[in-house]
Amino acid sequence: MDIDPCEIVQKQLDAYNTRDIEAFMSHWAEDAQYFGFPSDLLANGAAQIRERHMARFQEPNLFGQLVKRLAVGNIVVDQEVVTRTFPEGPGRVDVLAIYEVEGDKITRAWFKIGTPVLDRAIAA
Repeated sequence: MDIDPCEIVQKQLDAYNTRDIEAFMSHWAEDAQYFGFPSDLLANGAAQIRERHMARFQEPNLFGQLVKRLAVGNIVVDQEVVTRTFPEGPGRVDVLAIYEVEGDKITRAWFKIGTPVLDRAIAA
């Protein structure tokens, strides 16, 4: 039975939102690559992806809100609004996440990050 790539991506988003690093990493291949769109390699392999997320998972307000999901074959594209704590303070950022899924693992992912909007700018 084929595994739905959208299900794998949703499970890793759920683990991201609960900041469960073990559950999050269980959806990434050992040799996965993590890119800033279009080709800036930010993490090569599961160990670097884990390290990248350990600090982020310490942010108490971290949450990725799914706006829309599209899928064609093994490619899943998520539009999200991510709440997090930036060096300048808490806020939100638009993210376009593109995942390539092979079997039950994410093998490559690209992230196009918008301009952060700080909460104090929203409240002003």
